[in-house]
Amino acid sequence: MCAVLLRDLIDGSDVDLVLVVREAECRARRDGAEYLKVVVGDRTGQVAAVAWDGVQAARAVCAPGAIVRVAGRYSVHQRYGAQIVIRAIGGPEPGSYEEADLRDGPPRSAAQMEADLRELVATVRRAHLRALLDRLLGPDTACWERYRDHPAAKRFHQAYRHGLLEHSLSVAQGVNAVSATFPGIDREVAVTGALLHDIGKLEAYTGEAQGIDLTDAGRLEGEIPLGYARVRREIEAVDGFPPDLAQAVLHIILSHHGTLEHGSPVVPCTREATLVHFMDNLGGRLGSFDRLEKALGQGERWSGFDRALNGTAFFGAVDAGADQPAEAPARAA
Repeated sequence: MCAVLLRDLIDGSDVDLVLVVREAECRARRDGAEYLKVVVGDRTGQVAAVAWDGVQAARAVCAPGAIVRVAGRYSVHQRYGAQIVIRAIGGPEPGSYEEADLRDGPPRSAAQMEADLRELVATVRRAHLRALLDRLLGPDTACWERYRDHPAAKRFHQAYRHGLLEHSLSVAQGVNAVSATFPGIDREVAVTGALLHDIGKLEAYTGEAQGIDLTDAGRLEGEIPLGYARVRREIEAVDGFPPDLAQAVLHIILSHHGTLEHGSPVVPCTREATLVHFMDNLGGRLGSFDRLEKALGQGERWSGFDRALNGTAFFGAVDAGADQPAEAPARAA
């Protein structure tokens, strides 16, 4: 039988699903009694769920990252959105679900993305930049293993295993391509900064298996300072790393969010930092389209309102006839 996915649910339907717990929190009602608010998901999206009764027993099985069987009623509130009211929740029976239905992931394999990354790194010929990349992303380093497997975000784009690799590689590949179009860009600095711009997420976020969330360091320090500190430590470990070159790379990391209100301590002040910022922003926004498309039901073309896009997304099919070549005009006799 085909699994029922979250995108297939209909308002008012009873549900009995196997899902992944992404968040869980006990809260207090107005009368002081506790209830459990959880966020559960599969590869097509996520939904809030609430348990009013049996709170402690439900909380015991709802650790972030846990796979649970949820029985209850699904409804869509005009103001509060979709929600499942839980009647029962517990561990699923072995063999009752497919892991692939629960875990989202990139369209390309991790092996293919690693091969693409190695090919791109090989184009960086400046010795100090190459040494920095080898120290952080070399195939035998502990940092690389985490970089390959880590998610890129908690919710809005590439929030799954290998997401950080997918996002960073796509940004770097875009930077590499655009660098040849606009004059004055130091391609190797821009590519290096693009590959490392989000490396602070290794310390700022937990991995998918634990339920993606901010760590204590992520909350207290932030991903950009954590990334800056990590890259600066490695730069200082490379003998003779030129100060101006170090400053150029570190500025990309510090400014890649683009504005102070978005968390960058400085705004982009170089061509390379400006390019990485806009390519990073583009990658994140297009990643949101990927996420929304997976959540569309059969026959749907419009997403609901999305905070990341500050609007809705359209996925209408392009008319196949639009690609047909126009007929050549008839020649006069």
